[in-house]
Amino acid sequence: MTPTLYIGNKNYSSWSLRPWLALRWAGVAFDEALIVLGGDGYGRSRIAAVRAVSPTGRVPALALGDVTVWDSLAICEWAAEAAPAARLWPTDPAARAVCRAVTCEMHSSFAALRRDLGMNLRRRTEARAWPADTREDLERVEEVIATTHARWGAEGPFLFGARTIADAFYAPVATRLRSYGVSSSPVVAAWCDAIFADAHFRAWESAALAEPWTIASTDAL
Repeated sequence: MTPTLYIGNKNYSSWSLRPWLALRWAGVAFDEALIVLGGDGYGRSRIAAVRAVSPTGRVPALALGDVTVWDSLAICEWAAEAAPAARLWPTDPAARAVCRAVTCEMHSSFAALRRDLGMNLRRRTEARAWPADTREDLERVEEVIATTHARWGAEGPFLFGARTIADAFYAPVATRLRSYGVSSSPVVAAWCDAIFADAHFRAWESAALAEPWTIASTDAL
């Protein structure tokens, strides 16, 4: 049975983008089911269509027959196990441990960045003064990308040379830096360019830009 990945609006849903990229990079066949976010229950995990497919009321969720996996990182882990040849985690044990560390940091941290720089692929704004906690998050993201690539990325443009789950998890940040006019070091800018040039990211972005739906609270950022 082909898995089904339930996702939210491609323009906004950073959490949906992450496993979608991982599954595509792994070459895992899956069906895609987009649920339009917004309206009644939005922001409270109470959208009826989402609750019908995800026990948390949030997307993404991956349906594997009668089993549902409802967390972005767990879905990526499943993809890595389903397609080990794709090497979504580095083969070197030390690199793999660091890759998991930077991925988990993105999974659990950066609340201020998420609050003030929501993903919106259509959005372009001028640089602005951010609150102190947001600046700290941006500085840490810059540090993670720069130091990780310097140590582990010699063989290619991605954080560990080739594409990994870490790149999938940081990919929405690349879009945020672009959307909100955040200046970056040459190393970070080059990594962002690699994400933007990726064929699968471009397919997601093209679909996002064609979406007719908007979420007023996000577009107001």
